[in-house]
Amino acid sequence: MTRPRGRPAQGQGVARDDILTTALTLLDESGGQGLTMRALATRLGVTPMSLYNHVADQAGLLRALSDRVYAEALKGPGELADHRAEIRGLLTRYHQAVGRHPQLTLALFATPEALAGVTRQITDRLTTLLAGITAEPILWRDVLVDHAHGSGLALASVRGAKMQSQILQEQYGQALDRLLDGLSRS
Repeated sequence: MTRPRGRPAQGQGVARDDILTTALTLLDESGGQGLTMRALATRLGVTPMSLYNHVADQAGLLRALSDRVYAEALKGPGELADHRAEIRGLLTRYHQAVGRHPQLTLALFATPEALAGVTRQITDRLTTLLAGITAEPILWRDVLVDHAHGSGLALASVRGAKMQSQILQEQYGQALDRLLDGLSRS
């Protein structure tokens, strides 16, 4: 027996928040290849078409996930007088989010059209802050974001090893400070 397209499999609807929570869990468990609309619908007990009432497509789903996960990076005390301190805080929070959900970051790398929303706000904020302290804000933005990605993704390799994770986070902070020291000399 086939189910009607676009209708819930068990006769109940699904909320956007449930879709995003389940999608993030599925992504964390099985990586970018495992997060398909069909797999997500199956996990939620709905037909794939019912998901499209909440997200336009795979890129839209990833954009919504990144908005949820990376929003915490913007939650720091904005507009500090010390641009360096604000940059450090922003990048540290972003690094931690990347470390918690590395598969999301990798999926975004594979789907550039999903880079919008909060990821764009983070990039814009960082660029603005850097413009206040260096003549090369785009270059430094790219260096600092790439460093946050690389180090954040490395955290995934020690998931469950709290002590090793803490050491990696401290090393990220030390390296970030050195990069920021270099930036202030440029």
